[in-house]
Amino acid sequence: MRIVFLEPLGLKVQQIEAACEGLKKAGHEVVVYPDRNENIDELKRRAEGAEVIIESNIPLRKDFLDACPDLKMLSIAFTGLDHIDMEECQRRGIVVKNAAGYSTEAVAELAIAMMIDVYRKVLENDAITRQCNHKGLMPGREIGGKTIGIIGMGNIGQRVAKLANAFGCKVLAWNRTPRQVEGVTFVDKETLLKESDIVTLHVALNADTRDFIIEKDFALMRPSSILINTARGPVVNEIALANALKEGKIAGAATDVYGKEPPLDQENPLFGAPNLVMLPHIGFATEEAFVLRLGIVVRNVEEYLN
Repeated sequence: MRIVFLEPLGLKVQQIEAACEGLKKAGHEVVVYPDRNENIDELKRRAEGAEVIIESNIPLRKDFLDACPDLKMLSIAFTGLDHIDMEECQRRGIVVKNAAGYSTEAVAELAIAMMIDVYRKVLENDAITRQCNHKGLMPGREIGGKTIGIIGMGNIGQRVAKLANAFGCKVLAWNRTPRQVEGVTFVDKETLLKESDIVTLHVALNADTRDFIIEKDFALMRPSSILINTARGPVVNEIALANALKEGKIAGAATDVYGKEPPLDQENPLFGAPNLVMLPHIGFATEEAFVLRLGIVVRNVEEYLN
């Protein structure tokens, strides 16, 4: 089979080729493109004759699939699949596999880092230091001893809970299906929002979780509380979040995800919101996670071929 990596997945071509030795020894052709290019015409050119395609989060819609009559499998180096036309893939009999679990540690650690960043005002104090204005330092808060509310207790949520326990935090959690997790108290959504100093989101995006946090939810939170979103942008209504920050309904927030992913439109309401840390969707992006997901996507291809 012709197996095509549309992009290098944040790694060196040599690393990918080494991981694909087994596929090549089995007689499969492996093609690795050394750069990421989202131009649809270039993507179609790269995919010509491909029976298996590997990529991360480049949107692949019907017009791309129309140019790939031989395509039998998509091995997606990403957890979410909302950038893939799943309905069209199902209609064509194209198998789609994701890379579940590769970024658990990376996202969990970033969520904790964002909590500390907001609490300790890291970015603001960096700016003060660069202005040589040490008298203007901004004191922060400690996350130790605080109540952290985790919405979504999959692998990432559970890892965040363990890290929060290590800081000496009380951990509350909401999950669609209650679970037994050591060091975690499961409560309803309203209780979690009311009692948590920090609310962190770790749910998948679906019809039930779109706009999961809206204006009425911010009204339940404490004025001193903060919100962390490393899940998916549409889980939080961005207008409601911007208003909650402007009106002081919550003390701060940090987000790594957006309704429309970066590059962001300058019209995004979050740009005008105070006390907000904005990151360009880097939760998954660590060297360790990239290596782990390469192993997962190659293994997914091998299992499909077997």
